[in-house]
Parts: sequence; structure tokens; C-alpha cells
Amino acid sequence: MNDARMILIAAPSGAGKNSFMERALAEFPVLKDIVTYTTRKMRTGEVDGEHYHFISKTDFQEKIDQGFFAEWSPVHDSLYGTSHQSLEAAWAEGRVAIMDIDVQGVEKFMKIYPDGISVFILPPSIEELKKRILARDKKAPENLQLRLQNAEKEIQLAHTFDYQLVNDDFEKSYQGFKKILEELLPFE
Repeated sequence: MNDARMILIAAPSGAGKNSFMERALAEFPVLKDIVTYTTRKMRTGEVDGEHYHFISKTDFQEKIDQGFFAEWSPVHDSLYGTSHQSLEAAWAEGRVAIMDIDVQGVEKFMKIYPDGISVFILPPSIEELKKRILARDKKAPENLQLRLQNAEKEIQLAHTFDYQLVNDDFEKSYQGFKKILEELLPFE
């Protein structure tokens, strides 16, 4: 097995994992954000190649067939995947790969890389999660009910992660996340 370092962050859509990631990346230079591929539509403010690599379902399927992905999964109505190349590049730089990824992806990665660390970010409630999704998307997304149903299923799996944090107050919750990172990350 590869002895590379990896931190996997999962949370229901709208729980705040992107906010945790952005701040951690700014504070810990050893972290390397692994930009994943997706077939979902780009949201307002997202940049292709920075937030995700946005590709068509046809292109995604071709990449699956070529063995391009270390891991891929269907999530809600879209496909998401992580390339072998992006992980290898981070490890070659001596960096710690960090990803926001769905629970299916975490399960697959942990089978391949059992030394990976998994963190689950919980919302304070499903109702609060719904409010956050509506505020972020500026309207009710077409798949809102599916996201909320999936969130309930994902929350049931939180206990299988190495760490769990409730994002009820971002600053307080982030400080808990930062403490986890300080314990796990190598110091230069």
C-alpha cells in the first residue's frame, strides 16, 4: 500500500466542507487541494479547474474506461471522480492531499489507502442544512429533496469516520478542525 498522506473531508451538501477546506488551505501550506472531476453544472462563482474540473458525462465515461480515476462515484444526479495523476503529483511534492469528497468516495479511498484520515462535518440539523443550501444557491435547486434525503443517509455514516465535527458555529467548529490538522500534519 502507498504510504502517502491523505485527509478526506465529507459532509452533506451545504454543511460547510468547502469553507473548512478554503481556510485550512490558506493556513497550512503542506496541504494540497485535489481538484476532482464532475459532470454537474457549474455554480455561480465557481471556476473550472479551481473548484472542479467540469466535464460532460461522455468525457467522464471515457475517463472511467481509460482507468483515469483513482475513485469515482455517482452523487445526487452527477458523477464525481479523482484522478490518479492529481494524487501522485501532490505526493511527489511532499504534500498532504486533502479533498472534499462524498461518503461513497471516502469508503472507496479508505479501502485503497487505509492510512487516510477521514473527517465528517455534520450540520446542526436537516432544517439548518436546507436553509444553507437555499442561501448558497439563491433558490431551491431542482434536486433539493434528493440532497436532503441523501444528507440523512450520509449523517447515519458519520460514526464510521475518524473524526466528526458539528458545524453549528463556524469559527468554533473550524478551531476544532484546525486542532485535528495540527495533530496530523507534519511540521517542516
